Amino acid sequence: MRSIDDLGDLSGRAVLVRSDLNVPLDGDAIGDDGRIRASVPTLQRLRDARARVVVVAHLGRPDGGPDERFTLAPAARRLGELLGAPVRLAGDVVGDSARAMVDGLSAGDVGMLENVRFETGETSDDDDERAALADRLATLADVFVSDGFGVVHRKQASVYDVAQRLPSAAGLLIEAEVKAFGRLVDNPEHPYVVVLGGSKVSDKLGVIDNLLDLADVLLVGGGMVFTFLAALGHPVGRSLLEADQVDSVRGYLDRASNEGVRIVLPTDVVVADAADASAKARVVPAGQMPDDLIGLDIGPAAAEGFAAEIAKARTVFWNGPMGVFEIEQFAHGTSAVGAALAASEGLTVLGGGDSAAAVRALGFSDDAFGHVSTGGGAGLELLEGKTLPGLSVLEG
Repeated sequence: MRSIDDLGDLSGRAVLVRSDLNVPLDGDAIGDDGRIRASVPTLQRLRDARARVVVVAHLGRPDGGPDERFTLAPAARRLGELLGAPVRLAGDVVGDSARAMVDGLSAGDVGMLENVRFETGETSDDDDERAALADRLATLADVFVSDGFGVVHRKQASVYDVAQRLPSAAGLLIEAEVKAFGRLVDNPEHPYVVVLGGSKVSDKLGVIDNLLDLADVLLVGGGMVFTFLAALGHPVGRSLLEADQVDSVRGYLDRASNEGVRIVLPTDVVVADAADASAKARVVPAGQMPDDLIGLDIGPAAAEGFAAEIAKARTVFWNGPMGVFEIEQFAHGTSAVGAALAASEGLTVLGGGDSAAAVRALGFSDDAFGHVSTGGGAGLELLEGKTLPGLSVLEG
């Protein structure tokens, strides 16, 4: 991939930077600013080069037009705090306000366009509609830097199309993400342990398929584990179950057995009648779940077993929490896995999304791990061996 160094002298030039600032909000309060913090090194590098920096990003899923609930104003304020300099926010994406904001930037300044998803062309499946928005975005800058790893698996106007219209390169975050995931796929050091959680096994089928050729051990927790338990003929009560995936999971269990890959399921689970802080929780054997209860976390014995597997690993990838970590009594499994990764002497990579949010919510620092990704879906697609449009367009 082309790097920022390949863009030459950037002093005084307008650089359009596609960042990923899609952070959780409660009103205008940011719940987890990890993605904003991850965007800072590239933006600071461009400021140091005396570029005029124009950030383009999205937040949430506005329905085809401006929506104050999804304004990037909180992200602009937080980014300004982290950079130690104000970040001007335009009132639109590619209109008069955006043009005035860009024209008003001096060398080393940073401005931000309003939520790019306020424009329907950003996510359109129509090539011409995306191209029209990309054309307008390209008029705002001299060069383009792609640094939003969380969106590079999407063929979107501000990710893919604009990169074809301006001299383009990968930002520092993209480079770091690609390097980290490359180490997981290209000759990883063994033993290689993969920890998979989250709610749906259907979201992970592609990565399971590819990792069975790479990993030594798969540790399965979260809501997805109940489809695995059902595939083994165990009752799962009222737990989350994707009945249409049971046969697929049974096939992966058989394949893993034939190929010498261990798929490790929890020996015990924490159950309750509801995912509620006031619910009465108890621990039961994984194969003996009561019909009227819901599995909401891996049990203490399972957590200890998972930690022991991680301690032996030289490479660990983790994607998805082990339970409903937002509620304290169902957070132990996720916390135990986080602590095991933090203590590991091997390479540890956390998938983005809920995994990153979980470890931060539970008090772990990003520095405790080898790499904390900012993109859940993009990382999984790299592990599946897919070609990501937002990366392929930067090659050459």
